[in-house]
Amino acid sequence: MWGIHLMEDTFQPRGIVGPVNDPIVPPGFPWNLLSEARVALEVPRLLLRAPGLAMQPRGTGDPVLVVPGFGTGDASTAPLRGYLRWLGHDVRGWGLGVNGGDVALLVRLLIERIVAVASERQLPVALIGWSLGGVLAREAMRERPEIVARVITLGTPVVGGPKYTTVAEVYRRRGYDLDAIEAAARARDAVPLRRPVTALFSRGDGVVAWQACVDRSNEVVEHVEVDGTHVGLGMNPDVYRIVAHRLVGSTAR
Repeated sequence: MWGIHLMEDTFQPRGIVGPVNDPIVPPGFPWNLLSEARVALEVPRLLLRAPGLAMQPRGTGDPVLVVPGFGTGDASTAPLRGYLRWLGHDVRGWGLGVNGGDVALLVRLLIERIVAVASERQLPVALIGWSLGGVLAREAMRERPEIVARVITLGTPVVGGPKYTTVAEVYRRRGYDLDAIEAAARARDAVPLRRPVTALFSRGDGVVAWQACVDRSNEVVEHVEVDGTHVGLGMNPDVYRIVAHRLVGSTAR
C-alpha cells in the first residue's frame, strides 16, 4: 500500500518519503505562483520527448473517458486525448461542459456518460481524471465498478476535497463547509475502491498539496510521482508515458 514510483529511465518502487501523516497545508502564496510558472516549460519538454512518446505501447481501441479539472472543460484535456487517440485508444471528452465543482451532481451525470459509452462499446471504460476530475472518476467507479476498467488520476486531492488546495477559498465563499466535505470524503472510503487506480502527483504542485493526493485507505491505489506543475499535468511527458503504459495494463520499465 502507498507504493510510490519516481519518474526516471526506469521506475523504482519505494515507500512514501515525506511527512504524509503531518498536518496537510495547501500550497501558499507566492510559492504556488512561482511553482506553477514552470508550466511554460511543459510544452518544450513535451516536444523534446516526442520521439520517445511515439514509442509507447499502442492501444487496441478500448474506450477511455477523460474528465477535466475544476473550472475547465474538454478543451483543457485535448492535447492528452489527442496523444492517446494517436496511440490507438477510443478516447472521449466528458461532454459535460465546464466542471463547476458540484460533485454530487457531476458524479451522477458522469455515471450516465460512462453507461452510454460502455453500452455503445460493450466494454468497461477507463477513466482519466485531472484534479477534481479525478475525484469524480473515483466516485463514479466506486458506485459503478462493473462499467469501469480502471482509473488514472492527475494531481487529485483524495484527502479533504478542496480543503488542501488553492481553490479552498472559492468553495468557502460559496458557502461550503470544508471540514464537512473532508469528513464526507473520509466516510466514502467505507465503500472501498474495487478497480485499479494509478494516482499521479507532483511535489512541485502549486495548486494541490501533494500529501492530499496520497490515498491512505484503498489497497488498489498505486502512487506515481512525476516532476512538474499542476496546470501542466495535461502536457507533461512523464504523465503521457505512464498513462500510455497503464492503459494497456503494463508498467514502464
